[in-house]
Amino acid sequence: MARVLILSSVVAMGHVGLSAGQPVCQRLGFEVTGVPTIVLSNHPAWPKVAGTAIAPDRITEMVGALEANGWLAGHAGVLVGYMPGVGHVEAAVEMVERMRAAAPGVRVVVDPILGDAPKGLYVKEDVAEAVRDRLVPLADVVTPNLFELGWLTGRDCADLAAAREAAAALGAPVVHVTSPPLGETETGVLSVTESGAELYRTAKVRHVPHGIGDVFAALIAAGLPVGQALGHVAALAEASRGCDHLAIVEGAARWTGAAPITSERV
Repeated sequence: MARVLILSSVVAMGHVGLSAGQPVCQRLGFEVTGVPTIVLSNHPAWPKVAGTAIAPDRITEMVGALEANGWLAGHAGVLVGYMPGVGHVEAAVEMVERMRAAAPGVRVVVDPILGDAPKGLYVKEDVAEAVRDRLVPLADVVTPNLFELGWLTGRDCADLAAAREAAAALGAPVVHVTSPPLGETETGVLSVTESGAELYRTAKVRHVPHGIGDVFAALIAAGLPVGQALGHVAALAEASRGCDHLAIVEGAARWTGAAPITSERV
């Protein structure tokens, strides 16, 4: 049974960050080690939110304790998600180095949670810069949305060809671009590797709660192929249409058995 470590946000109500990736991975049979970067009552998009970031040195201490207990070595993947501050980025860099020393060959996935269109950045610019300069170069796989891809590369990603070029320019061995430019009715994933690019298309679902991207990144970190991960995500999105939060539990019968999404070369 594969084990994945997720370093990201935790919410008391709802499913985003670690609170999205962990239950989905566990429902599919993966073991999850969860390390929080911030603990909140709920996603900040709601009218009221309360909570606090975990101090970076506390994160380092937690990872050190896991290491001392011999528990880092058993991981097949690690996902680095939401970073509240520059210090958290540095703690994540140290964690990745420890993980690679303890578990050679561990899959390192960086989900650069920086912002989205049309709002732009929703982390401070120095945090976004630290993610770009310190974390992305360490990644085996990066999972940006289209806005994040454009911000990280400084490129216009208005069409599929431009997004493919930007993903190749990011420098990571594998880049899975969520929400590629496919028009008003379609979404999916543009997957760019050294050997070429594949496009996975799904129908765009409106009024979906936050957290879908976190689920996709967690499944990639757990080792699922892109098409299978996206199949689960697309079915979960449909099951969650119009809900306040992702229907991970109540919609499990629909999304756990979803078929993979096929791809086309682009």
